[in-house]
Amino acid sequence: MTQKTGHALIHDYLRTLDGSPGVYRMLDGQGAVLYVGKARDLRARVSNYARPSGHSARIARMIRETASMMFLTTRTETEALLLEQNLIKQLKPRYNVLLRDDKSFPNILVAKSHAFPQIKKHRGTKSEKGDYYGPFASAGAVNRTLTQLQRVFLLRNCTDSVFESRSRPCLLYQIKRCSAPCVGRISEADYAGLVADAERFLQGKSTAIQTQLAQDMAEAAEAMEYERAAALRDRIKALTAVQSVQAINPRGVPEADIVALHMDSGQACVQVFFIRGNQSWGNRDFYPRLGGAESPDEVMQAFLMQFYDDKPPPRMILLSHGPEDPDLTAEVLSERAGRRIEVAIPQRGEKFELVTNALRNARESLARRMSESAAQARLLEGLAEAFDLPGPPRRIEVYDNSHIMGTNAVGGMIVAGPEGFAKNQYRKFNIKGTEITPGDDFGMMREVLTRRFTRLLKEDPDRQTEAWPDLLLIDGGAGQVSAVDGILADLGVEDIPLLGVAKGVDRDHGKEEFHRPGQRPFALRMNDPVLYFVQRLRDEAHRWAIGTHRARRARSVMANPLDEIAGIGAARKRALLTHFGSAKAVSRAGLADLQAVEGISAAMAQKVYDHFNARG
Repeated sequence: MTQKTGHALIHDYLRTLDGSPGVYRMLDGQGAVLYVGKARDLRARVSNYARPSGHSARIARMIRETASMMFLTTRTETEALLLEQNLIKQLKPRYNVLLRDDKSFPNILVAKSHAFPQIKKHRGTKSEKGDYYGPFASAGAVNRTLTQLQRVFLLRNCTDSVFESRSRPCLLYQIKRCSAPCVGRISEADYAGLVADAERFLQGKSTAIQTQLAQDMAEAAEAMEYERAAALRDRIKALTAVQSVQAINPRGVPEADIVALHMDSGQACVQVFFIRGNQSWGNRDFYPRLGGAESPDEVMQAFLMQFYDDKPPPRMILLSHGPEDPDLTAEVLSERAGRRIEVAIPQRGEKFELVTNALRNARESLARRMSESAAQARLLEGLAEAFDLPGPPRRIEVYDNSHIMGTNAVGGMIVAGPEGFAKNQYRKFNIKGTEITPGDDFGMMREVLTRRFTRLLKEDPDRQTEAWPDLLLIDGGAGQVSAVDGILADLGVEDIPLLGVAKGVDRDHGKEEFHRPGQRPFALRMNDPVLYFVQRLRDEAHRWAIGTHRARRARSVMANPLDEIAGIGAARKRALLTHFGSAKAVSRAGLADLQAVEGISAAMAQKVYDHFNARG
């Protein structure tokens, strides 16, 4: 008996459905989820799919592929929308709109765990005590704002351990970017005043701060405290410069996200501008993956629900297009935030101008991306032709190693495809093999590829996902290619094209030789765009591997042996370093001396003593 699919199958499900709200899943013959949807009335919603006509090409194709369905009823439509977004994020169905972004947004943290608060960039969970300001669109936006805050408010950015160990002011004090609280150049009360002013600035109250600074400068000049007056004058100049370079400072919008959507030729760009404290804190563009012929309201609703799934929404969200259900969207976002969230589509005034500006940016960004994608597609076609590949590769993985005399060895993998470099797919591999001879590049490459493909074979043995590469590129000649070919053969992965890039005659850039297993090396003409493309891939892998190595080496240089002791946190480490002056002095201390440190119990002192003395 032939199993039913498509309209007939969906029609049979209607007999068991009622008018409850809930979530439905459409699955193909292999059990893969094609689509996840929510409904206020499951029976009414699913009955639309049972109609044999009247569907867009995308929906008709999805219906034809449907071999089974799953249903889950909820108490309310709000619960259904939340569950739908959780399932979309988890299952990543082919026909749903997917927000392809796994980056968190940076914030500014005024850390309050110390008498003299530190101001710094923060990304991730907000577990540290203090006040958070953000989100900022990028690390660059945060860094610029931090620099401005240091110039105007002279707040420290050093860690607590550095703060405790200072005996004289650092360079930041000399260039007037810090008030040097570490050596008593400012009282705790005066520093607290600077912190309060900085927080007022981040809340958008810069005009009041400037007025107060001008008044203080006049009083200092009148009292003939000319050095203090000059310092206040410099701070006023810095604050004026900050206000003049901020691009968009809406007077009537203290806190909002501006979300604008532009769609063209089956692609979409969403621009998000972040307004906090009447200041623009940057913008970010997103390119959601579309399932087919979605309408703008479908895309906007999916974007909003996925974008705010792991970040708190502001009090106001201004949109260029309405979501499918504006009231339900606002209700769900308000429930997540624990306060009322306004979702609006402005039609006039300053808010409309903000949305119009964001929409223009979205349109221009999508045009640039489509132009770059067309150029990238031509390069991939040229790559396939030059190296006799079955077709243009959709995923190229490039590997490189980096080390200094075998120390802090790392492997790096970068990924490129039709949309350029896929930086969220880059991977770092700390070389762990103890049997590898220092400097053995072949041994390092064996470890990196073994770890990479062992995991792939475990997680996706049938190659159902896009995680499998169409081309492997390595920096090396015949020896490296032969070694990698043997590694892949040992793993049972022998059908992925492999290409080695070696510096050619005189090791000149532009005279590269290309090596493939069992073939003679060859070169491309020096002005061939494919050659430049391969050079870019190799150089990007080199940059990534070197950057990873430098970061690991810096961590090893800055590592404190006290960090290796279980139970020694920031407070105890600070107490030990303050008492003894350095980690080396702690390592040489006797048990009685360790027990004399405030906050260090007898048991903890014994643990510290044993840690250092066990090393012999």
